[in-house]
Amino acid sequence: MGEDLPPKTSIKRWLVTTNHKDVGQLYLATSLAILLIAGVLALAFRYHLFEPGGTGLLGEGSDGDMFNQFVTAHGLLMVFWFFSPIGVAFANYFIPLQIGAEDLAFPRLNAMSYWFYLFSAILVIGSFFQGGTYAGGWTLYAPLNVPTYTPAMEATTGGNATILGLFMFIISVTMGTVNFMTTIHRHRAEGMGLWNMPMFTWSILLTVWMMLFAFAALLAAVFMLSADRILLTQYFATDQGSGLLWAHLFWFFGHPEVYIVFFPALGVMFETFQTFCGRRLVGRKWVIIAMVLVTVQSFLVWMHHMFLTTINLEVKTLIMATTIGISLPFDLMVFAMIYTMVKGRVRFTTPFLFNLGALVLFILGGITGVFLGAVVLDYEFRGTYWVVAHFHYVMVAGVTALIGGVFYWWPKMTGKMYSEFLGKLSFAVYFVGFNLVYFPMFLAWETPRRVFHYAEGMHLYHQISTVGAFVLGAGVVLAIVTLVHSLRWGPDAPANPWEFSRTAEWAVSSPPPLENWPGRPSYASGKLEFVDDTPATDGGTATASDAAAVEHEEHADHASIWPFGIAVGTFLLFLGLAGLTPTMVELIEPYHPDPGSITTAGEIGYLYPAITVLGVLTLGFTLFKLGVEDFNVPEPRVAERWPFEGMGDTKFGMWVFLASDVVLFGAVIGAYLFMRIHAGWGNFETIPPAAWPGLLNTYVLLTSSFTVIMALVMAERGNKKGLLGFLGATILLALTFMGVKAYEYSAKFAEGEFWFNGVEYSMYYFTTGLHGLHVIFGVLIASFMLYRIITVDAYLDDERPVEFFGLYWHFVDIVWVFLFPIFYLM
Repeated sequence: MGEDLPPKTSIKRWLVTTNHKDVGQLYLATSLAILLIAGVLALAFRYHLFEPGGTGLLGEGSDGDMFNQFVTAHGLLMVFWFFSPIGVAFANYFIPLQIGAEDLAFPRLNAMSYWFYLFSAILVIGSFFQGGTYAGGWTLYAPLNVPTYTPAMEATTGGNATILGLFMFIISVTMGTVNFMTTIHRHRAEGMGLWNMPMFTWSILLTVWMMLFAFAALLAAVFMLSADRILLTQYFATDQGSGLLWAHLFWFFGHPEVYIVFFPALGVMFETFQTFCGRRLVGRKWVIIAMVLVTVQSFLVWMHHMFLTTINLEVKTLIMATTIGISLPFDLMVFAMIYTMVKGRVRFTTPFLFNLGALVLFILGGITGVFLGAVVLDYEFRGTYWVVAHFHYVMVAGVTALIGGVFYWWPKMTGKMYSEFLGKLSFAVYFVGFNLVYFPMFLAWETPRRVFHYAEGMHLYHQISTVGAFVLGAGVVLAIVTLVHSLRWGPDAPANPWEFSRTAEWAVSSPPPLENWPGRPSYASGKLEFVDDTPATDGGTATASDAAAVEHEEHADHASIWPFGIAVGTFLLFLGLAGLTPTMVELIEPYHPDPGSITTAGEIGYLYPAITVLGVLTLGFTLFKLGVEDFNVPEPRVAERWPFEGMGDTKFGMWVFLASDVVLFGAVIGAYLFMRIHAGWGNFETIPPAAWPGLLNTYVLLTSSFTVIMALVMAERGNKKGLLGFLGATILLALTFMGVKAYEYSAKFAEGEFWFNGVEYSMYYFTTGLHGLHVIFGVLIASFMLYRIITVDAYLDDERPVEFFGLYWHFVDIVWVFLFPIFYLM
């Protein structure tokens, strides 16, 4: 049983909590701290740009390495560690409240997602103190993203830490995606169909659908890049199309990411426009359809970031059409908000001012983006400050709305009202500062981005931008001061401080109680009601024992230390891996075909290998403890689940996870096919492995799928010996597979065929190695299940975990069915 939740005044509370409202507050506090850190980096390089040759704040000379580090870290922290997480903070806190749920579907996974987010940020920020952080721009373009092009070998560790921090962040995102999808699709209150969901809930649902596929593609790219930087594979260090490969993978993620960032802000805008205009959003269903269209189209426009590459004109023209087309649904959303204002009674509160300002800024950002959607104009504007200005007018317009969301929901989260005067003052300073810093960039568009040398004629524009940056920073600080001031001196907030708010979070006290609801929320009658589900006796009166039974059945745990422990273990593992490049250089130098091409990093140190081992041990121990912990999270007995009524939460979550894994392997296999086609299919130097090990392994894995099915049959029959036997057989077959693979690798090593010999070798070893890693994970999971069967007779009364493991294992087998012909027969 999970431990009881300590009071909020205790540090332990925040380390062990799994309650969605606590996790939302942790996300909010951390994301605002990241905003301040990234903002300070921006102020530093904006001050450096006050003079055409740089003021010297970030170093003198022509290389501009420190300037590049600050610009890159600012971009990475803002795009990944602030924009999305502040939206996730609201989603964590308010999605269960808006849909009538008691918590997210997987509370421990939710807490783990937060801790992975926090420690990934620590990895990135700490990289400044590991010889220098990554300095190649937040888009991580190849080949500048590999150690060969790092200014100094000492900076490799800091650069690795940045890349691995991004890796850890993507794991956090994947956990959150599984959680929110399962919760929204399966935990809605009775009577709340999909069409009836609040607009903010709709925005988050579509955001996580985009996250599911977009971040899986980025994970593939970052996984390959990590292998390049640590193991010295050759994905992005060659001139054989690696630059194009990175651009395709990154922007397949990168353009949906714009909407992943902006959709939560849109949801906040819709909610505040409805509340402070006193009427329902005009054209609500059409707005939802428009958002769905954008979600789909977002994956069809990525190549407009690549108009300057060698893609042929016909494809560029097609992408130009889809790019212009994706602006049309946004036009509908903008007009819906404008008509809502026209037909409503507008009250210019602080939240509404920020969201109205966001709408104005977004319109300007959208219009200037249409310029970049035209191939001819993009040729002129690409890589200039026009792009910088457009990007910030879109993305930071979303931030403006999200700050409005903080003011909107602050009374609900804290139980305190803030000063409207200070709130409106902070908006005025913020809005003026925003336009001062970004609008002159349109006028200074001939300035190359990420370069601190610019023509004398651009001097005035850059000075205005620098002054504006400090004004904007003052606006953000004033907003935070206003909120902090309310905690001490603000009056108590009622349950609903806004007259025309419509969503369910305003139906409970401010702040909401731990369990959210006084009864079961229901919309069956057409309005929100709370149903008493306490069972009654024949006479119609519930007994104390009945109530106790329901309380025992429904009580959900809210505390577990193991999500925090797993994040610590993963952090130590990644921190250790970040420093292994010098070790790897010395280990492979005797076998490298061209030893002079790699940099010797001096003596092998023991610190980073030791940290790596400590991370593996910590991760193994904490995962085991999480697995054996008795943590009760009952599924709601009554809920809207269309169209997923036929499966439980865990099974649905497993399918969501496997969908992301499909994209991961699809991107890795696609990378192989892309590089081979780019080189010319017949000209590509393939690695001709002997066919028999691959064929043997195919039979081994297919047989293991049969043994998994038989294990499930034995679990359903309650046959402990049969379950142990078939699950054990699956493990033995998996180990046989790995043994054959180890023989195959060793034979190749004996012939001098290593993963660092060239991109062809790298792709073979990496792709089959990634699959092998999945096999190893499967063996570890199955071994843990064997332990549980032996010690506590697990899975005999509830065979579902065996079924879920089977789904994963069948997926691993199916992937091999694709890899075998690609690498052994083609």
